[in-house]
Amino acid sequence: MGDKGGDNHSEVTDFILVGIRVRPERHSLLFLFFLIVCWMVLLGNLSMIGIIVTDPRLNTPMYFFLGNLSIIDLSYSTVIVPKAMVNILSQKKTISFAGCVAQLFLYALFMVTEAFVLAAMAYDRFIAICNPLLYTVRMSRSLCIQLVAGSYLCGWVSSILQISVTFLMSFCASRVIDHFYCGSNSIEKISCSNVFMNKMVSLSLTILIILPTIVVTVVSYMYIVSTVLKIHSSEGRKKAFSTCSSHLGVVSLLYGTVSFVYLTPPSNPELHKVASVCYILFTPMLNPFNLLSKK
Repeated sequence: MGDKGGDNHSEVTDFILVGIRVRPERHSLLFLFFLIVCWMVLLGNLSMIGIIVTDPRLNTPMYFFLGNLSIIDLSYSTVIVPKAMVNILSQKKTISFAGCVAQLFLYALFMVTEAFVLAAMAYDRFIAICNPLLYTVRMSRSLCIQLVAGSYLCGWVSSILQISVTFLMSFCASRVIDHFYCGSNSIEKISCSNVFMNKMVSLSLTILIILPTIVVTVVSYMYIVSTVLKIHSSEGRKKAFSTCSSHLGVVSLLYGTVSFVYLTPPSNPELHKVASVCYILFTPMLNPFNLLSKK
């Protein structure tokens, strides 16, 4: 099937991003919506980074991770949103082949990296609550840097594997991607190649890379809850929970919206796009407000 007509990806110079289907008269409103939310993402995360860098009191492992989380949120939103905004007002709505490769690579990089940073933050909260006397020893500056560096390394490996299998496919049927960004699932739909290998790679990445981050987060919070419930005073329990409530809110926002996207029926692509907006725009927008409220 992948040999149909002898066409392959090397002959594709660009793709067409359909975007969110709205009436022509509402394109301006959609553009304005993206613009406002994009500015809120930018200002919120830059403010978060600025506060963490300038306030010596926030020179702690938790805020080190939060600063990196803001950088990641800002990065994967800006990888997608500017091009989506340009295409809203454009008639052609195209993205170059190289641009599509770069967009998928960077998006996958930052999403996987964020999952690992959130797992590292869960471990940080586990040590802080369950082993407070050993916190400064275990959560050293060097370990925090290693955890973040390892998160980016896993993101790079995952992204390279993802784009390798995605763009080795043949595109002899259509160049039209029914989405507002280059996602692997959307690209697979326009390929005339056998996508079995792509599905296997995606499943392997989920099992070997994404699933462990979820396990670390869940197990950490099982221990945290168990430890907090053993605290006799209600004030003590409240104080302990408050130290991890911000992280728990971020995790719930991200995994909740991503799960909704993947549970969205394939027969309703527009609902899938709206769900994608939630974790590409709303999660990065709300994270800084959630985190700053705990400062």
